[in-house]
Amino acid sequence: MPVSRKGAARPDFSLESAHPGPVAGVDEAGRGPLAGPVMAAAVIFPAPPPAALAALLDDSKRLDAAKREAAYAALLEARAAGTALIGVGAASAGEIGRLNILRATHLAMLRAVSRLPVAPSLALVDGNAPPRLTCAVRCVVGGDGLSLSIAAASIMAKVLRDRAMARLGTRWPEYGFAQHVGYPTPAHREALARLGPTPHHRRGFSPVDQAVLALS
Repeated sequence: MPVSRKGAARPDFSLESAHPGPVAGVDEAGRGPLAGPVMAAAVIFPAPPPAALAALLDDSKRLDAAKREAAYAALLEARAAGTALIGVGAASAGEIGRLNILRATHLAMLRAVSRLPVAPSLALVDGNAPPRLTCAVRCVVGGDGLSLSIAAASIMAKVLRDRAMARLGTRWPEYGFAQHVGYPTPAHREALARLGPTPHHRRGFSPVDQAVLALS
């Protein structure tokens, strides 16, 4: 059964502490955009993270860009110190088109977990749709605001995806990827209708398919 704890002010380490083995928090970024990959991250804290790091961690959607970058940098420092274990995975726009967005998201999560340096015995996954992983899975609705490891994963996935979209923006400047990171903003929809899709647009998403038909 999915776990949900509404009303918690900030994420904590209670879900991780309740399990005796290594626990990975898993989250994704980029399910809703029309373009670019879906990114996932998995984070294990072998022990409760230091208070200074924990204070930086929250649902990535609650943090502005500067706070996300600060938390991301702190997580990289924790990885270097061995106090955080991190794995990252992605599924491309082509894979999203072939598999659908949910299955591609689960593929990205599987890749993230498989790239952890230590195999977890439990994955706390944000949301209510359990992916098929190589360990036990526990869904946590709103988990990026409840669990420190899921919050850390949400930050890693969001920052890395935003950076990937900024790189695409330098290759396809007419689309404004660095500004909207692939989401269906009016400016993005206008560019898509005018220029057609790039190879990084997701087939199977209605505005992209409509642009293909309009230009065919």
